[in-house]
Amino acid sequence: MDLPRSFAIRERDHRIHDPFTPRQLVTLGEAIRLRPGRSVLDLACGSGEMLCTWSRDHGVTGTGVDISTVFLAAARARAAELGVDGSVSFVHGDASGFVAETPVDVAACVGATWIGGGVPGTLALLERSLRPGGLALVGEPFWRQDPPDQEAVEGSGAGSRDEFTDLPGLVESFGRLGWDLVEMVLADEGGWDRYVAAQWFTVREWLDANPGDEMAAEFRAELDTAPLRYVRYQRTYLGWGVFALKRR
Repeated sequence: MDLPRSFAIRERDHRIHDPFTPRQLVTLGEAIRLRPGRSVLDLACGSGEMLCTWSRDHGVTGTGVDISTVFLAAARARAAELGVDGSVSFVHGDASGFVAETPVDVAACVGATWIGGGVPGTLALLERSLRPGGLALVGEPFWRQDPPDQEAVEGSGAGSRDEFTDLPGLVESFGRLGWDLVEMVLADEGGWDRYVAAQWFTVREWLDANPGDEMAAEFRAELDTAPLRYVRYQRTYLGWGVFALKRR
């Protein structure tokens, strides 16, 4: 049970596997008013940067769950580096079935709502781990502009226009599901650049070091097309944000 090798290679140097900068993670932690001793569950936690830095900065405890052995090794190393390995732990497993043994103050799935089959299922999963009155965090894409054709849709990383909604539609959906939106932090173009463009550098370094690897042709083709596709479509049309929600 692990992520595809291509994904692990492409983002091996990322600490944040979403279009957020470190400053935006700080802003999010401040926005949701974290306090020492509060507990956080982070499903599909990646390399654990959110949990580790929040533990350092706010004194929270928590658990991260992810399917990637590569990212979890990085998360545990980061926790040790920041001196919070006694406050946070990481579990290798399928986040789509994980429920905390003890209800937590904050339950998060930031950028991986596929674990619940979309936003409704992910919120239902997070709620199973939340204490009454707790906070759910969901990171989700939305259309900044309506893509004009299927080429723009696919160039933005979606299979169909219906895969995402616009921001008003996403916010409206939270209410229909019975949640109050109480905070949000949205990615900007700089955050997108740091997330996506950093992949190109990693891929090129990997290609230079592994020209005979069985995946070299695939990555070469990706590097030939990904930058133009990103600046032409994804950077223009696709937004992303983290939304803090409380059950009504």
